[in-house]
This record gives sequence, structure tokens and C-alpha cells, in this order.
Amino acid sequence: MHWPHLIVDKSPHPCPYLPNRTAVLPMRLPLAPLNGAQFDTCLANGDRRQGILLYRPECPDCRACEPIRLDIEQFIADRTQKRMFRLGQTRLTQTVGRPKVDTQRVQLYNLHKRLRGLDMGDGHATAADYAGFLAESCVDTLEIAYHQDGQLVGIAVVDRGHTSLSAVYCCYDPRVVGLSVGVYSIMAQVELCRQWGLRWLYLGFYVAGCRAMQYKARYGPHQRLIDGQWQPMDRHSVQPAPARIA
Repeated sequence: MHWPHLIVDKSPHPCPYLPNRTAVLPMRLPLAPLNGAQFDTCLANGDRRQGILLYRPECPDCRACEPIRLDIEQFIADRTQKRMFRLGQTRLTQTVGRPKVDTQRVQLYNLHKRLRGLDMGDGHATAADYAGFLAESCVDTLEIAYHQDGQLVGIAVVDRGHTSLSAVYCCYDPRVVGLSVGVYSIMAQVELCRQWGLRWLYLGFYVAGCRAMQYKARYGPHQRLIDGQWQPMDRHSVQPAPARIA
């Protein structure tokens, strides 16, 4: 099923995940906001959101980007994930609301990119950059804010469908000691899915050759969209399917 949209950009550009690759990510602008059922269909087809646009890879000679999702009914946390969730529940205060754009959030976003080595030459993000990337949306978008002793230490932006939750982006202060805010955030989103009666948690793309994406395979069992079909994968299944790269 398709909804009216405009393709606003489909120009090739350097791949943000793998070196010496060219990416083609047609950016689609829906002509009206999508409802929950429509967004579920988009997610099941491999779509991601960036601001008010949707996209999925259409790279001519590469299939390395594999959308990955958790079936909440089958997901089983490992010992580390359970421990981080328990720690987070005792040390962090969580609030869920609409995305906000302020100096505190933009500073946290830039700090996370800098200390995690995720700055890919795009420089220091402004409030307008942050809003255009995360807060502005064409779907039902929420912000999960994590505070420790009154200090904002993490933010997760998620998109909600009728049966799905999509993890858009998580940024946090890597200097927080004794707790992985990133692991806690995913576990907190799993818990929100259970509370809200949502079946699927989408974690974005898994890219076997990209170190920054390796953590996603630790959550399982999970499914990955390969050649148009959602394939079940065991935890730590990190190898791409045969003949993935043309």
C-alpha cells in the first residue's frame, strides 16, 4: 500500500556506514501525516524516518543495510540487559512526552556524537539541525528523557505506530559511570511496548561491517529484513546473508 508522497532527494552520496561505498537513500515527503496503521506498513517495508521525511536504502550495488526488529512476544533479555534495566530503574527518572528542542538537549546530542566518535564531518549541530532531524515529524513521535539526580543524561526519540514502536535515535552522556544508558534505553522501550500493547520494536538498520551497528545483534531473538522477507535470527547472529553484496 502506498500513500501520496514527493521524492525530494535521491542523489547518491558517500555511505554513512561503510567506507568507500556510495549510498542512495530516496527521501520521501508524505503529503499528509501518516496514521498508526500506515506507519506500521512503512516500518514493515523497511522505512526509517528523518525529520518529516521517510527513506529506505536503494543502493545499486549493496544490500548491507538490514532493517532489524524485536518481536516483543519472543524477546528474551540476556543477563547484562536485565542488570542494566534494573540499575536504570533505580538510578534514572524517565519521562515520556513530545520532543523538545532546547540548549540542554542540543548540547547533549553534540556531546554524545563527539565522545562516541560519531561525528562524520557534519560539524556541530544547531537547534535547527536537531529539530529538523528529530523533533519535526510526519508520524506520532515521542521523546523519552532520562534524568539522574535532576540532570538530563539521555534522550530517546521514538515513533509510534498502531502495533509498532520505532527507535529513531538515542543520545546520552557517555561519562555516566556504572550504567549503560544506551542499553537501558532499549530495555525501557521494550517495556513501553509491553505497557502499550505493541508487538514490534524496530531498531533501525543492522550493518554487519559497521562497528557502531554491532550492538543491535545482541538483542534477540530478532528479525532482519533480507531480500524483502523478515528472517528470524538468533542473538549475536552478525553475519550477512550469502551473496549480499553485488
